[in-house]
Amino acid sequence: MPDLLLELRSEEIPARMQRKAAGDLKKAVTDGLVEAGLTYEAAREYWTPRRLTLDIRGVTARSRDVREEIKGPSTSAPEQAVQGFLRKAGLSDIAKAHVHSDPKKGDFYVAHISKPGRAAEEIIAALVPEVIRTFPWPKSMRWGKASAKPGSLRWVRPLQSIVCSFGPETEEPVVVDFEVDGIRSGNVTYGHRFHAPGAITVRRFDDYSAKLEAAKVVVDADRRKEIIRADARNMAFAGGLELVEDDGLLEEVSGLVEWPVVLMGEFEEDFLQIPAEVIRLTIRANQKCFVTKPAISPTRGEINHPPLSNRFVLVSNIEASDGGREIAHGNGKVVRARLSDALYFWKTDQGDVPDLGELKPSAEKFGLNLAKPLDQRMARLDHLNVTFHAKLGTQGERVERIARLAEEIAGVLERQGFHPTPDLRSDPPHRGEGGAPAPPVSSPSMGEVARRAGGGDLAQLARRAAVLAKADLQTEVVGEFPELQGAMGRKYAALQGERASVAAAIEEHYKPQGPSDRVPTDPVSIAVALADKLDTLVGFWAIDEKPTGSKDPFALRRAALGVIRILVENSISLSLLRATMSPTLDLYIKFQKEGSEPLLAAVDTLAARGLATAGYRQEVYDRLVGESGKEAFAEQTPEMAWALAQSLLSFFHDRLKVYLRDQGARHDLIDAVLASGATPISPLEGEMSAPGSGLQPARGQAPSTEGGAVPPTPQSLDKRSTLPPSALPGISPTRGEIGQSPTAEGRKPDRASAGQAAPAEASEQSERSAVSGMNDDLLTIVRRVEALGKFLESEDGRNLLAGTKRAANILAAEEKKGTAIADAVEPSLFREEAEKNLFAAVNQAEKQAGQAIQNEDFSAAMLSLSALREPVDSFFERVLVNDEDAAVRANRLALLSRIRAATGQVADFSKIAG
Repeated sequence: MPDLLLELRSEEIPARMQRKAAGDLKKAVTDGLVEAGLTYEAAREYWTPRRLTLDIRGVTARSRDVREEIKGPSTSAPEQAVQGFLRKAGLSDIAKAHVHSDPKKGDFYVAHISKPGRAAEEIIAALVPEVIRTFPWPKSMRWGKASAKPGSLRWVRPLQSIVCSFGPETEEPVVVDFEVDGIRSGNVTYGHRFHAPGAITVRRFDDYSAKLEAAKVVVDADRRKEIIRADARNMAFAGGLELVEDDGLLEEVSGLVEWPVVLMGEFEEDFLQIPAEVIRLTIRANQKCFVTKPAISPTRGEINHPPLSNRFVLVSNIEASDGGREIAHGNGKVVRARLSDALYFWKTDQGDVPDLGELKPSAEKFGLNLAKPLDQRMARLDHLNVTFHAKLGTQGERVERIARLAEEIAGVLERQGFHPTPDLRSDPPHRGEGGAPAPPVSSPSMGEVARRAGGGDLAQLARRAAVLAKADLQTEVVGEFPELQGAMGRKYAALQGERASVAAAIEEHYKPQGPSDRVPTDPVSIAVALADKLDTLVGFWAIDEKPTGSKDPFALRRAALGVIRILVENSISLSLLRATMSPTLDLYIKFQKEGSEPLLAAVDTLAARGLATAGYRQEVYDRLVGESGKEAFAEQTPEMAWALAQSLLSFFHDRLKVYLRDQGARHDLIDAVLASGATPISPLEGEMSAPGSGLQPARGQAPSTEGGAVPPTPQSLDKRSTLPPSALPGISPTRGEIGQSPTAEGRKPDRASAGQAAPAEASEQSERSAVSGMNDDLLTIVRRVEALGKFLESEDGRNLLAGTKRAANILAAEEKKGTAIADAVEPSLFREEAEKNLFAAVNQAEKQAGQAIQNEDFSAAMLSLSALREPVDSFFERVLVNDEDAAVRANRLALLSRIRAATGQVADFSKIAG
C-alpha cells in the first residue's frame, strides 16, 4: 500500500513549540484522510528546528464509492417540504427522486445518492493546503510582499519549501502537486544550514531520513536527545565529573540543533561560592548549558545541595574545524559575565537595604530584628506596600494573616503530638508518644520571636517562619530568578542563624506544587504551608474568583489538593470550617474598612469646598463605620462568612473525590461518606456548642457561632480594626478552636461562670463530637472511606448493605405516599421476637458505633454495625412491615428509621452500588 511523506521546512521554529506542532500536524492530516474516506496503517511525526515531517504508512490508494439513501417527505407533502428535501439531497428536480411505499406511512420520496471514490493524491492535494492555512500556531507571522494582501499565509516562521510524495515501496513515488501562497510542493529538501545547504532529492521516508543524516540533520528528536545525553555523560565522566541531569533543558536543547555536537566550557572557581541553584539557573536560563559536579561529592553542607564543578556542558549545532574550542571559549565568557551579576546579587542580599531607617514601624509590627538581612527584606516588603492582589491588599497584610493562622494551626499540631525538631539539622519531624516534650528551641541568638504566654515552641517557630516566608521576594536573586523564591529564602535564613525547621519551612511552604511533588513533613513547614494555601483559597473565594471550567488562573485547585495531601499524608486532623472562619471574618472586615474610606474622603472634599457640613461627615461615618454601620455589618458578616466557608468546603470535597479516585477508592463509597452526618448549623442559629464543651461565652461577650467564632459586634469591630492580628479571635495555639484565645484585655472565656471545669482533653473531644457531622475533617473522611471499603468486602458488610438498602427503599416509598411514621420506637407495640431482637441490636450498635466514631476508630464502628446483619435479616424474613394496624406499621417504620440512622453515622448506604 502507498506511503505518504510530508515535510514543511521553514526558518527556525521555537523549541517550545516543536513537539506540539508536530503532533498537531499529524492529527490534522490523519483526521482529514479518514474523514475523506481513506485509511492508514501507521503514522509518526518528526521535527527539527527547521522542519516538521510526517511519515504515514499504508494509506489506501482510493476512497470507497459511497451510496446512500436520503429519506424525504410524503408524496402528498406541501411544496415547501419538497423543496427543502431537494436542497438537502442536492437534486434539481423531484423527478430524479425515487418513490418508496410503506404500508403504514404510504408513499414517500427517497433520493439515491452515489458518490464515486476519489484518488488519494486528489484528496491529499486538497487537504494539505487547508491544513497549512489553518494550522493552530500559538503565535504566527506573515512575511514578504504577499504579507500585504488580506488572507495571506501565516506560519510560525517563514515557510520555505514543501515535500509531499506518495506511492508504494515497489514503485517510484509521485509528487502530490499543490501550491500554497506561491510555494509549490515537490520532492526536494535541504540539509544542514552550514554543513550541507544544497538541494536533496528524496523519494520516501527511509530515503529521506538517510539522505538528511548524511547532510548533517538528525530528523528524529528523541534520537537527538539520546545523542546529547550520552555524549554529555561521557564527556563529564572523562573529566572526573558527573552530569547534572535536566530533562527540561535536554528537551529544549534538542530543539535548537539539527546536528548536536557536545562541548565543555569552564569558568573561574571563585564563582562556586554562589549557591548551586543560582549557578545552575544562570547557566541554564542564559546559555542553555548543563552544569556538572564532582563525581565524588565532598561533605555536604547542612542545607546546600552538592557543590558543583566549574565546568559546564554546551551543545553546538556545528562541527567546528578547531574541535569547538572557540565556541566553548565564547560561551565561557558569557557565563562569566552572567555569574558576575549573580555573585553581585548574592552579596548584595546579605547586606543592609538602602532605606533601612524607614523600616522601623514595619519591623515593630512583625517583631523583626533589623540587624538581620532577611528581616530587613520582610520589613521592606511591608513598608513598600507591595500588592498581592488589588482586591486582597498587600503582601504585608497577607503575611500578617498567614503568620497568625500558621501559629494557630501549629497549636492544633502540637495537641496531636507533633513537636519541633530539637536540633539544627533538617531531620524529619518526630511525634510525641507520651514522653517529655521536645526541649525548647527558641533563642534570641537563633532569631526566634519571644515566647508568648500559653504558646508552645512549635507555634512560635511557625509564626517566625511565616513572617519570613515571603521576605525573599525583596531579594536581588529572586528578582532576577523568580523560580528561586523559597529556596533562596531558606539559604538566607540559614546564613542569619535561623533554626533549620524555620529555614526549611520558608522553602517548603510552597509545596506540594503538583500531584507528583513531595509534601512537607516537618511540623513547622506543615503549619506554614497549610496557612499559606488556606489564606489563598479563602481570599479568592471572598472576592468570587473561583475556578470555572478549565480556567484556574490562581491555581486554586492545586492549592486545595496541596491542603488535602498535607493533611492526609501526614495524618493530621483539622477542622477546615474552623480554620477558614477566622481569616474569612478578617477579610470581610478589611473590605468594610476599605470600602468606607473613599466615601469618607469624598465627603471631606465636599466639606472643604463648603458643599457639606462637618455634621454630615459624621452622619456618613456613623452609617459606614460608626456604631450603626458596625451593627449592620455585624448582622450580615457571620452569614456571609458561613456561606463562603461552606462553599469552600464543598470545593475541598470535590477535590478530595478526585484525589481518592486517583488512589483507587470507589466513587460511590466517597459519595456515601460525604452524604452522611448532620447538616451543619448556621452560625446565626448559635447551636454549635455541645453540652460540656466549654465553649460558653464569657460575661459581656457575644455568643459563639459555629466552630466557636464570635460574630463581630460594634465593640469587637473596633478592637479588630485597631489591635494587631495576634490579639484577634482565632484558633488558640493551645486548644485549636476559633474564638478561644485571650481577648485584648487579657481575659479568657469565663468557664467558671458556666460551671465548666473540664480538662482540655475532654473539652476537645466534646467539641469534635459537636462537629462530627460537618465532614470538614478530610483525614476522617479518608479513614471512613477506607474502613467502609474493607467492611463491604466482607460477607457481613454485603448482607448488611442489602438489608439497609431494603429498609431505606421501604421508608422512601412510604414517605412518598405520606404514610405515618412514629417519632420514636415503642417496644410495647412489638408483636414478634424478631422486632425485639432488632430493637435491642440497633440500640447496642448505635451506641457502640457512635462511641467508636467519636474515638475515630472506624473499623470498630463497622464491627459494631456488622452485629446488625442477623437481626436485620431475621426481621425481614419474619415481620411484615405494612401491618394492618396503623400504630404497629408506624412503629415498624420507625424501627427501620433507626436502622438507617445507625448506619448513617458511618455512611449513607443508599448511595452505595450493589
